[in-house]
Amino acid sequence: MSQGRVLALDLGKRRIGLALSDELGVTAQGLETLERTNIREDLARLGELAAQRNVTTILIGNPLHMSGHEGRQAEHARQFGARLEAVTGLPVEFWDERLTTVEAQRVLRQSGISIEKRAKAVDRLAAVILLESYLDSRRP
Repeated sequence: MSQGRVLALDLGKRRIGLALSDELGVTAQGLETLERTNIREDLARLGELAAQRNVTTILIGNPLHMSGHEGRQAEHARQFGARLEAVTGLPVEFWDERLTTVEAQRVLRQSGISIEKRAKAVDRLAAVILLESYLDSRRP
């Protein structure tokens, strides 16, 4: 397994949930959610974050249908990933994100925090769940 930090993105239309691995690829930590503005600024901010945090790989959630087929959202994620790869020069990988948001909502609902706080935390937690799934799959 290669070493280096992985930056995970849970892409949304208004926000991007972010999570970062440690350098050994063992743990995932949520970062502050990125409020989207426009594509150019979003890419620039993600590029700066990747450079500041010594990221070696970017992971983007692949929003597949429950059938496993790709739809318009998956196509959008791939286009965003290609542009992000061009801006950062880092490899971009895609990972099945089916049910990550559902799982994040379930965890937050069980935690008992208010609906308002849940709404702010769901994107970050979805990115953490996505990254943990990816990191778990890379362990021997």
